[in-house]
Amino acid sequence: MHIITAPHEFNADDLFVDLEPLVGEPLMLKCEGFNFAGSIKLKAARAMVDAAERQGRLRPGSTLVESSSGNLGVALSLLAAARGYRFVCVTDSRCTLGARQLMQALGSEVHVITTPDPVDGLLGARLAHVRELCAGNADFLWLNQYANPDNGQAHYDTTGPEILKAFPDLSVLFVGAGTTGTLMGCARYLRDHQPSARVVAVDAEGSVTFGGPARTRMIPGLGTGVRPPLLDESLVDDVVMVTEPDTIRSCRRLARRGFLFGGSTGTVVSGALTWLARHPLPPGGRAVAIAPDLGERYLDTVYQEQWVADLYGPRTLDDDVPARVG
Repeated sequence: MHIITAPHEFNADDLFVDLEPLVGEPLMLKCEGFNFAGSIKLKAARAMVDAAERQGRLRPGSTLVESSSGNLGVALSLLAAARGYRFVCVTDSRCTLGARQLMQALGSEVHVITTPDPVDGLLGARLAHVRELCAGNADFLWLNQYANPDNGQAHYDTTGPEILKAFPDLSVLFVGAGTTGTLMGCARYLRDHQPSARVVAVDAEGSVTFGGPARTRMIPGLGTGVRPPLLDESLVDDVVMVTEPDTIRSCRRLARRGFLFGGSTGTVVSGALTWLARHPLPPGGRAVAIAPDLGERYLDTVYQEQWVADLYGPRTLDDDVPARVG
């Protein structure tokens, strides 16, 4: 029996899906969406809020403010509601309707940015709005997930050890790159405890994180318009770039077998399969990919055929274009 008194006290940390029967490659998927926030971001949110409370930066009457494409905003909404803080989430028009409604249901205020910064895109515009809010409100605290070391430390303390405990013979780990908190925390943990394991970052085409050209992206979660300060590329062995149509096809492929995952998960699985097809594991090798979220919040986008056809063309779901390793 598991009894809790606060929503952030529960997270399923040992659930893996063996994808080999579905995808034909030896790949284990670590499912991180089974908590009350619905994503891996609950770990980072809790670590950042706990640290701010310990340091005295977050006090009764404080208002949390953060830029988020959705999942961290939901996680911080949950924590703010549980601990008695106000929360203002600054997001943009790509944030799914489901994520916005969840934040508002939990009592948060949501600001939706629609005009991109001419250089740094929608993320740059979101960050500028956060700075304006904080400059005008002395009781506002910006946790800044993009530069906060507690974001990565959360995964050094939890996600990395959970993976290595389940698979001590790990050969390669696939991690999606957004703020790169999950990526850096897991990579540092493996560098310290399993240095033979390779770390492969999976990013969305159009993201500037690893130096690629910025392009419009419509699926929230992975990818950035501003290079994350947390990123240390020396900890990453390889990078796979995934197109949004490949993300959608990957999500729908899993859904046809009953596994409804979110867009970030579809991107990671697509990238992992591309990499494994080109780098077969040795006998007995172990590959794990991290699934950051579940799919209910994407029903009106990734899983909505008209939305897909309008943005990517009516034949998108018929094509089978592989992701690019770079």
